[in-house]
Amino acid sequence: MLPTPYVKCDYTKVYEPAEDSFLLLDCLEKEQDFLKQRFSCRLTIVCEIGSGSGIVTTFLMQNGIIPQENSIHLAVDINPWALEATLDTAKLNSCQNSFLDVIQMDLNSSLRNNQVDVLIFNPPYVPAECVPDVPGSREEADQWLDLALLGGKDGMAITDKLLQKLEQILSPDGIAYILFCARNNPEKVIQKFRKAYGWNVKLVETRKAGWEVLSVYSFTR
Repeated sequence: MLPTPYVKCDYTKVYEPAEDSFLLLDCLEKEQDFLKQRFSCRLTIVCEIGSGSGIVTTFLMQNGIIPQENSIHLAVDINPWALEATLDTAKLNSCQNSFLDVIQMDLNSSLRNNQVDVLIFNPPYVPAECVPDVPGSREEADQWLDLALLGGKDGMAITDKLLQKLEQILSPDGIAYILFCARNNPEKVIQKFRKAYGWNVKLVETRKAGWEVLSVYSFTR
């Protein structure tokens, strides 16, 4: 098994790694041979949207799942505290030789089209009456944390926004790993992408976590 990064963050400001985070790590470890084969011969842009503590991005860099000499890692989060945490986690785990840039933005709003080769997204998937507003200042820490958790109706408000832009985010041979909970009704999403859009969608891993069932699917054209 590949080592899990050491993380030390202020969890009143940043989402604490939990079952969903570790499920993503297991999925990426399971996919490492596929990813190395697919992207070993060219520069690869890896982007995690919603990096939180930075555990997933650091895991990728620390273990060379995409060879570091061929990869650029982008960690995106709307929460400024998450960007600091991601940099700290990378440093704590001696990833200074990897190229990492952190960017504060809403989903893919500042990314160039069709440039991302590997996309990872652990969205705010908890159903709620609405998605919280973006806090007016950096100091409203608890409100920043809510953005990482609450996903509006069916927990899919933010995930749906990203899925609508997946075609323009990924490079022609890019792949996205997206996490869902059972209450998100992922089967409907998968059916739509397969039948209406002709995408290849694969269940990579699923796991019961307490009262919730979590799944990670890969999306390719």
